[in-house]
Amino acid sequence: MTATHACDAPTTLPEVELRLAIIGAGPAGLSLALQAARALPTARITVFDARPADKDVRADARTLALSQGTVQELHRMGIWDAIEASGHSAPIKAVHVSQQQPTVLWPGSQQPAVRISAQEQGVPQLGAVVSYGTLVAPLQAAWLKAVSSDEHRLAMRFGTPVRGFKPLPQGVEIDADIAESFDLAIVAEGGVFADQPKLHWPEGVSRDYEQTAWVGQVLLDDASAPGVAYERFTPSGPAALLPLPSGQVQVGGPIGRRAALVWCVQQTDDPVLELNDAQRLTLLNTIFHEEVGPLRQMSSLKAFPLGLNAHRRLVSEGQVVRIGNAAQTLHPVAGQGFNLGMRDVHELLAALKDQTWSTVDDDDARQMKVQRALRRFERRRQPDRLALVASTDFLARSFTWPAPILATVRGLGLGAVQSLGPVKRLLARTMMFGVR
Repeated sequence: MTATHACDAPTTLPEVELRLAIIGAGPAGLSLALQAARALPTARITVFDARPADKDVRADARTLALSQGTVQELHRMGIWDAIEASGHSAPIKAVHVSQQQPTVLWPGSQQPAVRISAQEQGVPQLGAVVSYGTLVAPLQAAWLKAVSSDEHRLAMRFGTPVRGFKPLPQGVEIDADIAESFDLAIVAEGGVFADQPKLHWPEGVSRDYEQTAWVGQVLLDDASAPGVAYERFTPSGPAALLPLPSGQVQVGGPIGRRAALVWCVQQTDDPVLELNDAQRLTLLNTIFHEEVGPLRQMSSLKAFPLGLNAHRRLVSEGQVVRIGNAAQTLHPVAGQGFNLGMRDVHELLAALKDQTWSTVDDDDARQMKVQRALRRFERRRQPDRLALVASTDFLARSFTWPAPILATVRGLGLGAVQSLGPVKRLLARTMMFGVR
């Protein structure tokens, strides 16, 4: 920074802003861009995404389970009203977790299960279920509106894949057809496990669970309880039903109460692969707890390989940060992958806001502040992400262990959680808001 003395003529310093690059215009990337644009009014923010500008994101029907913390974050951003108005979201009013195998040592005829309700936790809902397109569409619309009203510092680069990063003395250079320099690059473009390059220690850990997630929708019985998310541990893996708005699961089929299905099985002994849709529905009706009631109809199912791909650190050389699926791709057993990414967004933004940014900072001062923010971000995020990575990894692998006693241990654990009020409240708070 230039020093001035009493006898010097006044010096006009050039305006220097914090330059952020966000790679990936998915829900995590767009959420970060929108909040950073408001919280960091001197920052220059550019979002890159490989998809073309005219692609209709609303058609993406992938299901996302949102925790109550994520719903509250979307409320604060002014996005949630548009999601609710679309009619394509459903609240989660209760969660029911049980297992198919009997718990041998459990007293009485009623098998153990964990039941958590929004009412007992004193909240309007435990979370919500939306489609990927339903979430991304209003986020993208809000970001494009922000860009059009502040074009001198905000930019959206559709159809621009980022091919690499190069560390610089004062930041990072992004290779996206042309080389551009930024103070910080945030990678929010993760994709699915099957398409990701696998990590090796010490960079991170990668594990193929040799499991498949069969994903689709089912039509519930009209007498089934509304707004309940069910998870069932089976010998082959976990299966889950997430509440959806009423509608059809097949073209021309009846309209009724729907649920999104995630059915995880072992690839080496897949009970779903060789069956037709009618046979799959018959088998599925033998899996879930009796409280679910009969499943009346099922859509065609899509298969996705499952695995763990987690970076050891969120911050890498050259001031590149990874959030969401780009930092950790998890097994869906806990349904927390996207929520973990939104907590990454929240903490990164808090760390950046904690610094006092000035347009008169020189390169060295600005980079010191960036590095200080990144140290805080990584320190505060590690407990939450490591706890979730470890717990989902343990649960996912436990289904492959040839130890019959594990089912009993798991059942006893469910019973203990249900019986111990403080433990159940802690589990509920962790589901809604993460490890704090």
